[in-house]
Amino acid sequence: MVTLCRPASSSLLLPSRTLIVTLGLLLVSSAIHGVIGTFSDLFQPYWAPQNIVLDKEEQAELSLDTSSGEVLIYIHQLYLFINNGLYCWRLSGCGFESKKKYLFGLTSMQIKLVQGDSAGTVTAFYMSSDGPTHDELDFEFLGNVSGEPYLVQTNVYANGTGNREQRHSLWFDPTKDFHTYSLFWNRRYILFLVDGVPIRAFTNKEVKGIPYPKSQPMGVRVSVWNADDWVTQGGRVKTNWSHAPFVSTFRSFSIDACELLEDSSAGADSTARCGESGQFWWDRPAFQELDGHRSRQLRWVQKKHLVYDYCQDNLRFSVQLPGECIS
Repeated sequence: MVTLCRPASSSLLLPSRTLIVTLGLLLVSSAIHGVIGTFSDLFQPYWAPQNIVLDKEEQAELSLDTSSGEVLIYIHQLYLFINNGLYCWRLSGCGFESKKKYLFGLTSMQIKLVQGDSAGTVTAFYMSSDGPTHDELDFEFLGNVSGEPYLVQTNVYANGTGNREQRHSLWFDPTKDFHTYSLFWNRRYILFLVDGVPIRAFTNKEVKGIPYPKSQPMGVRVSVWNADDWVTQGGRVKTNWSHAPFVSTFRSFSIDACELLEDSSAGADSTARCGESGQFWWDRPAFQELDGHRSRQLRWVQKKHLVYDYCQDNLRFSVQLPGECIS
């Protein structure tokens, strides 16, 4: 079940103020109130659709495989074979996307990343609109050689401009078990969360002339692909195809957001309705800014796990740092 422009009076909203004081509790509450959907409810393939197979629990495993960089999707131990070998297509990547687009809200899923040697690979969970002036919110999990930790790269695009990367290490091994990754988005700020802990906040600074994603509905997307020209040690370490397949697994899909209506003639009205202030739980006073607990968590993550911040990269931005970094 997905929120369809649900007003604040909806019976599916959180039952007490206690449950809205933190986003971590909100994630739990969302599950209780049934906004978690199956893969088939929420998603469809957008890249290599012929490769997608689902198990009974609709848990999806996306695999990057073969020495030529071909991509397969595996679901548990169910494989397709042809001509005495793996049934492959020569593709540069594979992925799935939400059937709907959304403007503001919360989306999350559980992911278990590629185990062992994942150098050269990227697993991505993100939201994006379409076109050259698109908006986008990225989680990119950057593969590494065996024994070295994953890095999580986040990025924010507004009106087609990105270059707002941050990279973090994690306080756990993301290949051993499933962990919940979430994107929260309202008019005031964007949060990237890991197991309910914010690792990054991007604040709306439009009053200072800084673009902010607020008017383009975005779909939710997932992909696994080869990026060994840049992803591991600046591209010095390439994908070792003898260690394929490289498998990331996805489950527990949840989207609690304002959904655009299917009728294209109602698109503008739907976007306007989603953009109306005060209509939804993410507009409540509790979400106007981070509370003290979340702010402390964010400072802890930034102190202990921040590896790279574009706002501190004076070599890259030698003339002037981006406006949001100095405003």
